[in-house]
Amino acid sequence: MRNTDEVLITDETGTVLEIVAAGDAGDDIQYVQGILTPGLINCHCHLELSHLKDVIPPNTGLVDFLCAVVTKRDSISQSDPNGKSRSAEEIKQLAIIAAEKEMADQGVVAVADIGNTADTAVVKSNSSIRWQNFVEVLGFTDAKATEYLNHYQQVATELNDALLRSQTIHRTSLVPHAPYSVSAKTFQLLNEVTAGQIISIHNQENPAEDELYKSGEGEFLKLFRIFGMDRSPFPVTGKSSIQSYLPFFNKGQTIFLVHNTFMQEEDVIWANEYAALNGLKLVYCICPNANRYIENKSAPIELFSKHNCHLVLGTDSYSSNWQLNIAKEIQTLLQYSSITIEQALQMATIKGASALQWDDVLGSFEKGKMPGIVSIADDFSYAVRVL
Repeated sequence: MRNTDEVLITDETGTVLEIVAAGDAGDDIQYVQGILTPGLINCHCHLELSHLKDVIPPNTGLVDFLCAVVTKRDSISQSDPNGKSRSAEEIKQLAIIAAEKEMADQGVVAVADIGNTADTAVVKSNSSIRWQNFVEVLGFTDAKATEYLNHYQQVATELNDALLRSQTIHRTSLVPHAPYSVSAKTFQLLNEVTAGQIISIHNQENPAEDELYKSGEGEFLKLFRIFGMDRSPFPVTGKSSIQSYLPFFNKGQTIFLVHNTFMQEEDVIWANEYAALNGLKLVYCICPNANRYIENKSAPIELFSKHNCHLVLGTDSYSSNWQLNIAKEIQTLLQYSSITIEQALQMATIKGASALQWDDVLGSFEKGKMPGIVSIADDFSYAVRVL
């Protein structure tokens, strides 16, 4: 954190010109309350699930949470809070609009956003936020791997086409959903089509994920039954989930490992060594409030710090969080870990910008950058965009 006796100087566009001592800044100084930071980076969100706010109760555990998302995401009330009848699509869009506005107003300047559809295209095409779109591929069996990949490629194309007609800064890539929803062939196909790209995967959110690969048993069988399967469709490897799927990737990808709530030290060591040997970059994305919402547990962030992992912050979606406020994520992170304020702010700014490869413009107050300017309350209860 910089000295409070320094003054940030920008031009009217928000481009940083310099940082000077207060005595050299003249009389035209704007004072703000709280901590002045560059714009905030949300490295994991599901904007398209915003209509599920307050629908799924907290602390169900991951598998029951996933079952609820699958069964409830398209079961939408036809009335808004004022009792006005609306179409399901209109309700979805209103929720997406409100969630995007919430993030923008609270200082978010870039989002890594997961989607299975192109439902967010209209909102993103009018957004001031930069978007790294992760079109999430699910495919339980090898037999339909190509069919499903083609379907999600069409979603990505639809999203890209909409955004190319706008001024929105964006990228789009296909990504695997999770080790419990992607077959071996699907992983292989994704490795080929994502060479050199930024991708993500939900990683080790629940002990049942490792159990699935070690024995073929466990709680995930409940989820599979919703899709008409009475046993695990995945091979038993006898290894943890990350040691079973990460070897499918070897094409220079940057891989966001998201949540990591139950990741063990042996897997952190193994994953970092595998990445270094195979030209991958791993980013460990922590979603503190979503972890509390789903499992009532925190990710082992001290473990990740010990092994010099690249740490960033996300909110997850309104299906699994009370708000989409990165300041509140910092607040929870500080409450449940020994991370310092400086480390947490770096995760929310320069670390996130670097992971998304937008640190040439975002993430820090350096001359020539246009990172956005945000004021965060001293207790991290809220953030406000200043510029």
